[in-house]
Amino acid sequence: MTSEFLTRPGAVDGGVVAVDALGAGVAAHYGNPLSEQRALAAGNAIVDLSHRSVLTISGPDRLSWIDSLTSQSVAGLAPGESSETLVLDVTGRLKYAVRLIDDGVELWLLLEREEAGGLLAWLSSMRFMLRVELADRTAEFATVGTLGQPALPVAAPHGVPLAWRDPWMSVTQGGHQYAAAERHPAAGWTYSELLLPRTELAGLAASAIPVAGLLALEALRIAAWRPCFSTEVDEKSIPHELDWLRTAVHLSKGCYRGQETVAKVHNLGHPPRRLLMLHLDGPDAVLPSRGDDVVLGEKTVGQVTSVARHHELGPVVLAVIKRGTDPTAGLLVCTGSLEVPATQEVIVPPDAGASATVPRMPRLGSVRG
Repeated sequence: MTSEFLTRPGAVDGGVVAVDALGAGVAAHYGNPLSEQRALAAGNAIVDLSHRSVLTISGPDRLSWIDSLTSQSVAGLAPGESSETLVLDVTGRLKYAVRLIDDGVELWLLLEREEAGGLLAWLSSMRFMLRVELADRTAEFATVGTLGQPALPVAAPHGVPLAWRDPWMSVTQGGHQYAAAERHPAAGWTYSELLLPRTELAGLAASAIPVAGLLALEALRIAAWRPCFSTEVDEKSIPHELDWLRTAVHLSKGCYRGQETVAKVHNLGHPPRRLLMLHLDGPDAVLPSRGDDVVLGEKTVGQVTSVARHHELGPVVLAVIKRGTDPTAGLLVCTGSLEVPATQEVIVPPDAGASATVPRMPRLGSVRG
């Protein structure tokens, strides 16, 4: 599926840009990624995300059903309210990350294209006798991203505009933040995703509305410390490692698959790895790739997950490293034959977790009767 926005002057398909997770069929940039990034950050541009998938769940049991299966409390989601939730396996590892908006009739699920088929199949297997109906609506609706409030033909099939507001700006009710930053960089993250009838894309692409490519959105996301399923998650990931308890996990809701691990790590243990941002100190032209090793001394301590060139911060990287890595140490990013010096900006601290106040039992013989 190739987007109409690729007819814009200077458009470069994300499928031919050497940056992981950029989608084929939509624009990575339109000739000037840094200028596009500034326009996007100012709320003056939109990002074509029409390669993303859209699923719906209808029926009176839709909210209570998803609530019982996933990490966030969504049983009381009001029409027009946005949320996000995670599907975990029985060991608490991440399987899917889903953006949610309900319109009073249908629950809309926004997710990466690669996730849609597997999630739809898994949800279908979990229906049992519940009153829910599943559908893939990607052919009907397209996603557009923005940090502003552009006048767009937002779909509202049941009278409620389908505008998903990213909750990452603050910690949601029932969530928990590990990051200890005095002012979290997501405080200004006004990002939203709007659903449009796919028939509107051609007219929108031919209009004068300013556009930005995926490279611009990636840079702003990294600067906001916002995890993305398609980049930060691997087969071992748990939500704590990425500080995703901020918005996608409700720590006091009822039972769901993987809850035991979520509670145990948060209350009694520590996540084995931690997300951080790296500021590269090497030549400005050098950008590493996803999967490049992060090294301390002679030991590999983690891997790069996302990388971009920010219009103010310069080259920025998200990486997942071993929890016990000294947070004050200088690191190296190994890319090709180069070793690029990198300075840590801690997101998830080494002491994340162990949040329960557990009374210590006196040792035998230490209490006299």
